[in-house]
Amino acid sequence: MSLNSSDQDPWAKPSGSKQPESNKGDQRNWENDGKRKEQSPPDIEEIFNSLLKKLSGNNSSGNKGSKNSHSYNLIKFLPIATIAALIIWGVSGLYTIKEAERGVVLRFGELHSIVQPGLNWKPTFVDRVVPVNVEQVKELRTQGAMLTQDENMVRVEMTVQYKIHDPAKYLFSVTNADDSLNQATDSALRYVIGHMTMDDILTTGRSVVRENTWKALNDIIQAYDMGLEVLDVNFQSARPPEEVKAAFDDAIKAQEDEQRYIREAEAYAREQEPIARGNAQRIVEQATAYKDQVVLNAQGEVERFKRLLPEFKVAPQLLKERLYIQTMEKIMSSTPKVMLDNSNSLTVLPLEQLLSAKKAIEVKQEKALPTPKSAVNTRVFSDSDREPVEQNTESRQGRFN
Repeated sequence: MSLNSSDQDPWAKPSGSKQPESNKGDQRNWENDGKRKEQSPPDIEEIFNSLLKKLSGNNSSGNKGSKNSHSYNLIKFLPIATIAALIIWGVSGLYTIKEAERGVVLRFGELHSIVQPGLNWKPTFVDRVVPVNVEQVKELRTQGAMLTQDENMVRVEMTVQYKIHDPAKYLFSVTNADDSLNQATDSALRYVIGHMTMDDILTTGRSVVRENTWKALNDIIQAYDMGLEVLDVNFQSARPPEEVKAAFDDAIKAQEDEQRYIREAEAYAREQEPIARGNAQRIVEQATAYKDQVVLNAQGEVERFKRLLPEFKVAPQLLKERLYIQTMEKIMSSTPKVMLDNSNSLTVLPLEQLLSAKKAIEVKQEKALPTPKSAVNTRVFSDSDREPVEQNTESRQGRFN
């Protein structure tokens, strides 16, 4: 069965047949409409309709109206869906960085920038943010059996405190910064232990191990540039193998006892030194006072002898006797006295006790009956009969005055 051109394309002109007169006006109107369509801009709805027809592949006239209405609804809601998607995409890019953190921004997997704490925005599916805490102090522990300089084994434990000061270098300078720091600490500690003897490590060299390990660790991590800062290194413990642990414990105890005795001796010295200085100062002051006393007494004696010089010139013998008597009085007052008789039996008279008892009675009587200073009487004993003789002190100036 053959098909003509009108069956193939109902809108095309028939080539071999003439159209009726009634269809000429319609043909002109169609041509005018085509020209106007050519002059006007293309319609978006028609473009989407044609696109949907091509995608569906079905040109039946029964479903043509329903497809046109469905495509019209899709075109109507397409801008709204696009705007909603843009809003969701924009809101999904909001994020917050905490106060103690810094955000490392990766754009398509490459380092782009570092953002500060607060509310920030990133294009979703383009940037990725990795928060890094830069204020947290982390702690790393390392331990192991190590060989000392004198070829002994010792078990050492140490902790390292550190924090991150450059987030970008911490993430990208090395594969794992924490693991690299652990290996660097172990290497530095083994180097320091290998250059010290076991006795120093177990007794007095703990602070030296700490300081040297800190310096060696900083030198190692400086070359890696890991973005880490070592805050402190704590030397926890060092102990010998179990076979010789008792002997080393005794040695450590002896060292501690030595230090304790030294501290006690220093404390005793600090306590006794001020006392010794005080005693020395007191002795010096007493010697100075004694010197001044002797000088003043000598000056007084000189002055007294100067006053006696005129009397000596008048009666020298009397002055000599007076000086002799005064000197003997001083000597006899401080010398114990004993009286003996010349008979066959030895008779001892306790003269000192009698005199001391008599003086005590006189002192009690003076305290009981005080006398005015202007009329103080003294008792003078004569050498012959030792009888008291009343004499006024105001009128007495001396034998040779």
